[in-house]
Amino acid sequence: MISIAADLFARNGYHGTGIAELGTAVGLGRGALYHYIGSKEAVLYAISKEQVDSMNAFAEQLLDRDLEAEELLRQMARGLLRNIAEHRAEWAVFFREYTALTGERRDHVITARERYEGYWRQALDNGVRAKVLRQTPRLLVKGILGMLNYTYLWYESGGELTPDEVADMFLDALIEGIRA
Repeated sequence: MISIAADLFARNGYHGTGIAELGTAVGLGRGALYHYIGSKEAVLYAISKEQVDSMNAFAEQLLDRDLEAEELLRQMARGLLRNIAEHRAEWAVFFREYTALTGERRDHVITARERYEGYWRQALDNGVRAKVLRQTPRLLVKGILGMLNYTYLWYESGGELTPDEVADMFLDALIEGIRA
């Protein structure tokens, strides 16, 4: 149900997708749909939360492995682009629509997104401590993630490059610019 909703929200927008349309797409009537999902916002939250929580768990696993700084950054970038390639609709919804969330749901997603940014900052700081990367402005993390995240708009699975190849290209350009 979540992937069907993500496809609809990615195509029509969160606000442009009605609950009746969602119910038809998943084969449930309005009453059954509300029974299973609670609200349309709950579906948006599930879509947004699942992907950012997945990337946080992935980053935590990598950070626990004590990788060299450049390899850590490379694996984080590859993991993110693989996830975006596999869940493009979900990421489109996340990036375009998470601001429609309210209250605790919105707070949770924003906190999770900030935690993920923190893992990237930690990876860069590890490289500075190891003297393989130079100190960079804190804002650079947003730029790096923007470069990687933006691929949800144009990356096509089965295209000329794999997610790992795109990640490596981006990381090579980045690391050459910040190598100590």
